[in-house]
Amino acid sequence: MGVRSRIRSLFKGPEEFDLTAGSIGKPLFFLSMPIVVTNLFQTAYNLADTFWLGQYNTDALAAISFAFPMVFLLISLGMGISVAGSVLVAQFTGADEEREAEYAASQTVTFAAIAAVILGGVGYVGVDTFLSLLGASQDVLPLATSYMEVVSLGLLFMFGFAVFVALMRGYGDTITPMLVMFGSVVLNIIIDPFLIFGWTIVENAPLVGTLSFPELGIQGAAIATVFSRALALVVGLAIMFRGNRGIQINLHDMVPDLSYLRRLVRIGLPASIEGTGRAVSMNLLLVIVAMFPDTVVAAYGIGTRVFSVAFLPALAVARGVETMTGQNVGAAKSDRAEQAAGIAAKALFGILTVAGIVAFLFPEPIVSAFVGADQANATQVVTIGTEFIRYVALTFGFMGIMRAYTGSFRGAGKTLTAAAISVLTLGVVRFPIAWITAGPLGERGIWLSFAISNIAGAIIAYAWYRRGTWRESDLTESKVDLGETSVEAAGDD
Repeated sequence: MGVRSRIRSLFKGPEEFDLTAGSIGKPLFFLSMPIVVTNLFQTAYNLADTFWLGQYNTDALAAISFAFPMVFLLISLGMGISVAGSVLVAQFTGADEEREAEYAASQTVTFAAIAAVILGGVGYVGVDTFLSLLGASQDVLPLATSYMEVVSLGLLFMFGFAVFVALMRGYGDTITPMLVMFGSVVLNIIIDPFLIFGWTIVENAPLVGTLSFPELGIQGAAIATVFSRALALVVGLAIMFRGNRGIQINLHDMVPDLSYLRRLVRIGLPASIEGTGRAVSMNLLLVIVAMFPDTVVAAYGIGTRVFSVAFLPALAVARGVETMTGQNVGAAKSDRAEQAAGIAAKALFGILTVAGIVAFLFPEPIVSAFVGADQANATQVVTIGTEFIRYVALTFGFMGIMRAYTGSFRGAGKTLTAAAISVLTLGVVRFPIAWITAGPLGERGIWLSFAISNIAGAIIAYAWYRRGTWRESDLTESKVDLGETSVEAAGDD
């Protein structure tokens, strides 16, 4: 009981505060803190793979630099469904319409599963061609392919768990996903090195003999990730079916409703465009990076993983703002939603600027942690990765501003606006700068494109938000009208 009490003192559940009344900063903090930890655990999956494969060999490290953007692309293509489900659950919860929130969650799970199966199949069939187009070298291509084949087959589990997290967040419960993610990450970290390097146990007893497991290399890392995520999804589904913690889903509400799918698409398609735009940008950048030696590719992979950790507060608070905006739009309190976005933007700018200064001053030990010291090209990878971080670190705070305001847009149902900001930042600013400057400046041109686009994204998001167009979204416009064809037809429990 002592440990449980301490956890509860740090993290508070939705039953302990009202997102639509009272102070704004305190509930936003308690809503966002578990998301920070959850995102940290999420990133730990990638960091564990990066760390252990970095000890394995440089080619494996370069291979996941190609694999991660493809994973992101597959998930981004379907992420609109989870974003739409989260927004609708948040708005229905804010309007005290519990039955509609349950139906929204149930339909979201159904269509998310269908999308994951389709995207996983496409990914499995086209993985080799896709990675070849990205420019993976002959040494790296088979390794990246074997990793992505496993991930594609397990995409249902990876995407399904992301939907569980999104739906619980829309309800206002960010603690339960955090705890489930913790167990999944611990399992992944434990089994990762065994599946990558293999192991052998020699017993003295003559009847037991030698127990061994094969060395699976990069494919072992993929198996560890998919297996641990599958167990997390099973736990998540059990929680939602029971409904005693957060949002509840019901089997009779999960029969595919095509009219509801249209509503999901209306809200979620722009979010998918936003996520896909980010993924396409990452992959296009990788085409440019692939023109350089594998040491640069490996350093790029390490740098982007480091950035993913640094931006955890931004992602978490943006999700918190999304939920607060959704529930306050549902409760017809748009002023509170606007205040939440402003508070989040200022806080994130300060926090991430401090993190950026630390990364700028001490980049070498950060990069070195992901590179095996006994590898032939270790020194080169560390040198290049250090330079990458120094170019970008001092612009971390601007990324926080952009995330805060785009989170507010999504929560208000203005997912198309959030998508437009992302496309402008990545497609119109980052990629062209990288493409033009990579020739005369080498890989430094790519690093420079990250820094400039971070600043530009903050300016674009703030200017767009100040126009006030997000206020045009209200409950009657952005939330789904379920009508007689959905909830009433499905019947109550």
